[in-house]
Parts: sequence; structure tokens; C-alpha cells
Amino acid sequence: MKLSGCPLCGSPLDCGDYARKPRGELGEAADAYVTRASFCCRRDGCRKRATPPSLRFLGRKVYVGALVVIASAVGRQMQLTGAGAPRRVQGVPVRTVRRWLGWWSTAFVLHRLWSEARALFATPVAEALLPVSLLERFGKPTGTTLTRVLAFISPITTTLNGARIAIGM
Repeated sequence: MKLSGCPLCGSPLDCGDYARKPRGELGEAADAYVTRASFCCRRDGCRKRATPPSLRFLGRKVYVGALVVIASAVGRQMQLTGAGAPRRVQGVPVRTVRRWLGWWSTAFVLHRLWSEARALFATPVAEALLPVSLLERFGKPTGTTLTRVLAFISPITTTLNGARIAIGM
């Protein structure tokens, strides 16, 4: 991405990483998530930011991408209503997990990425069960499976038109 230059004017790009304050219980991994990789146009008057796809964060969400996927998957399988409902899922407030489940059911399924990508699966992914059904399509539940899912949906983490579906996994 950096080699292709500014998406607006074509000028060279400089490193323009910016600070993030991710939420969630990250433990020892917290220090690895304090910055978001980004580039910034060098030309005065342009200064357009070019942020590459990320496996760390899902767009503007302040929680780490892996936590969004895992908590959403766990929340999808739990009963999140009623008096006995849990207060937190994977360290994330239930209210936030419910909002993410709504995002998977609406914004994600309407996104251009998903419109193009769903046809790549031989067995259709059950949209009502996202992200669980997506995780199942990428194999047995391991850290590699989560990494593959994050790589697959990484184009939604940026507004660049050149972001493509990560298929070769």
C-alpha cells in the first residue's frame, strides 16, 4: 500500500501510525494494541490518510478485532435476555455484545465485502448465526481459524477501495 502512494494525489506516503486505547481485558497482550498502522500523504495541502486493512481492529471499533469476533460468537450461543442474563461476555458488557450481534446481522451482511464473499463458500454461511457460522467454515476452532476469519474480513477495517477479500488461506 505504501508503495502505491497517496490514493488521492499519488504523492509518497509516510508512516502515520496513531494511538489507540483498546477496550477489553487483553492482559499481557495490551501493549501490542496501542497503535493502529496507518500512512499519511507527504504533500502539503493533501495529507490524506491511507489506513491499510487490519487484523487488530475492525474499523472504528475500540475493541480488538479478535475480541469482537469471539465475544460475538459466544454471545450468539448464549441466552442474553432475562433476569439471569450474564452481565459480561468474554469481559465485554452484554449491551456491547448485543450491539455487535446487530452489526453482524445488518451492517456486515449488507457490506460490499460480504455481498461478494458469500458466493465463495460451497456451503452457504448462515447469516443469522454470524460470526459462528463463518468461524465454522474456516475449520476447527483454533487460533489459526480466528486469524483466517480476521484476514478474510479485514477489508471492512478500511475505507480504501483497493482492499480485497483475503482468499489464499
